[in-house]
Amino acid sequence: MDAAPAPIPLLFLDVDGPLIPFGGTGYPPAAGPGNPLLARLDPGLGPRLLALPCELVWATTWEDEANETLSPRLGLPRLPVIHWPEPSDAEGRDGLHWKTRTILERAGGRPFAWADDEITPADRTWAATHHPARALLHRVDPRTGLTDADFAALGGWFGQWGRPR
Repeated sequence: MDAAPAPIPLLFLDVDGPLIPFGGTGYPPAAGPGNPLLARLDPGLGPRLLALPCELVWATTWEDEANETLSPRLGLPRLPVIHWPEPSDAEGRDGLHWKTRTILERAGGRPFAWADDEITPADRTWAATHHPARALLHRVDPRTGLTDADFAALGGWFGQWGRPR
């Protein structure tokens, strides 16, 4: 009997910092009114994200608004969204980012990468201890957002899976 193929890895995407850099000079703004931070969103990121061999998931406080506002500007389809639970007393203990436990739960044992500007060594250690599959917790510099170096790191990590269908 043939073994089941390995599941396609996930890429959990934060928005503020990785996709909307805090130090960005801006890109041509989209027509119409809206969030002034959107002028910092590089529309060229969408095709680069789609080229990665993974399933993209919004992991941002923008939640459903990411699909309404960001996906069209980036040329992305509607993506799955993490809906964050209410903060608990355990949040922030052991230096963990408040997203870490939820992201590992949402990964459901699948391999994943997480691109965020607030990842710490404590998050990496916790994921290595509590997640049964490979995981890459990739910290993005919030001043620049995703760069060629970030895409090289993500692409290299995802490279073993090949392109999803």
